[in-house]
Amino acid sequence: MSDLIVLAIGGNSLIRDDQHRTVPDQWVLARETCHHVAQIIAAGHRVVVTHGNGPQVGFIIRRSELARHELHPVPLDSCDADTQGAIGYMIQQSLENEFLRRGIKRSAVALVTQVEVDADSPAFTHPSKPIGAFMDEATAKARAAQEGWVVHEDAGRGWRRVVPSPEPRAIVEIEAIRALVDAGFVVTAVGGGGIPVVRDADGLLRGVEAVIDKDLASSLLAIDLGADQFVISTSVEKVFLDFHTPGQRAVDRMTLAEAQRHLADGQFGEGSMAPKIRAAILYIEGGGRRAVITCPDQLEQAVDGAAGTAIVP
Repeated sequence: MSDLIVLAIGGNSLIRDDQHRTVPDQWVLARETCHHVAQIIAAGHRVVVTHGNGPQVGFIIRRSELARHELHPVPLDSCDADTQGAIGYMIQQSLENEFLRRGIKRSAVALVTQVEVDADSPAFTHPSKPIGAFMDEATAKARAAQEGWVVHEDAGRGWRRVVPSPEPRAIVEIEAIRALVDAGFVVTAVGGGGIPVVRDADGLLRGVEAVIDKDLASSLLAIDLGADQFVISTSVEKVFLDFHTPGQRAVDRMTLAEAQRHLADGQFGEGSMAPKIRAAILYIEGGGRRAVITCPDQLEQAVDGAAGTAIVP
């Protein structure tokens, strides 16, 4: 059987800039990204796609705020589910069209996925996950005062709202995902990190207001599926050390120990690269062979070892 790749696409990678963030704009980038995904599949690899949803969840929440004089608010777990459907639809259709053009006899499917978290996670009292659009400091603090938000500066890119982000513990639909992969489907799952759920004393599930980090959830998925590679698509071709300094330098390859040391030394911003490095570390610690971080137009080369930053045991 061909090797299996879990490929994580960032929610921000579907939004080119503030002038191009409408749904039609996101379709354009989804199709571009899926062109590269189809190239990987055409080369003989099996692929499971995951995606972020931070900006898109923020848009839904903003619409809900503007309409609250007339309509009920939308809880965060429902926003997660909504974006899984919408972005999954974009990926599913874009891949199906790529397969049709190339004569590839494969089918794409998007699965709404729940991910279990700890009900007593400290994340619920210490929000940290950025969602929504970037704002200047004055606007962010004004919105915080008006809406009761927690806002933080995000890796030098502006200010954003932050919400609870508990760690993923278990993927509820993992056996369904595994069955679909084994049956030959190209699956999109764990979108936006999954819909966060907790279990009560009877083991019953209920949603909670949070957003799970998609890279951590994707890492858990890659471990559970025994993926041969875990690829994270982001806005830069490679990981940099001493980023935004005169001495910044790109890294082609890091061992697990090197990645752990650079993370502990604070080399990576919490709102940008640190979660990706942390996810790659977890995947390698969980028995993974090779994690890669790169940008969408370098995906094919990164899978073949010719681009991106690889993290290896």
